[in-house]
Amino acid sequence: MNDALDDQWNPTDQDGSPHEGGFRARFDVTTERGGPRYGEFNEQVRLLMDRVRYACPTGELTDELIADLKSINGKLADVQIDEWHTPAGTRIDLPARGNITVPPYDVTDAGPDGVTAQITFRPYHLGGNDAAHGGQVAVAFDDLGGMASALKIQGVSRTAYLTVNYRSITPLRTPLTIRTWVENLDGRKVYVKGTLHEGDRLCADLDALFIRLKPGQP
Repeated sequence: MNDALDDQWNPTDQDGSPHEGGFRARFDVTTERGGPRYGEFNEQVRLLMDRVRYACPTGELTDELIADLKSINGKLADVQIDEWHTPAGTRIDLPARGNITVPPYDVTDAGPDGVTAQITFRPYHLGGNDAAHGGQVAVAFDDLGGMASALKIQGVSRTAYLTVNYRSITPLRTPLTIRTWVENLDGRKVYVKGTLHEGDRLCADLDALFIRLKPGQP
């Protein structure tokens, strides 16, 4: 990545608020960033990802779509901001906090004892034969495992290792229950467990280690 692109994807923090281990030490909770229709915009982007995953356009349609996407990207380039203020990943009222890089989930319970969420893997998350890609399952576990760690220690941690055991097929387009919790604390080490179920059937489970960061640690 050249310097110009690096600057584009790492805009300067807008208010100079200090960071803690790469995360904002003072995190402003809001449901207003991106406006009242940001959730609808977010869903349309997810739908685009779903459609592209299965699409086989003609050459002519590909040319047309490229032109449309260039226009959209040009408009989005004009509204780029730093990661601490973007709606994606910070809109707590939306599935997966509005983060389209994470399979959409809705948290139903969260606290020091763990996190429970309903999650649905979409067509975009296809691995093969109508099942979710194992990497996408790991992404969901990583995100919600980190949430369980943060709620337990009331601080910032980063993933040290993440082991996912795939016990059975994880279906697409099916509401599933995912749960993560802290199994043990040892100094700065936060040991996290997790499960992913379709009803009573175990699809996958998690064994992970997160490390609590020192103030200012990247």
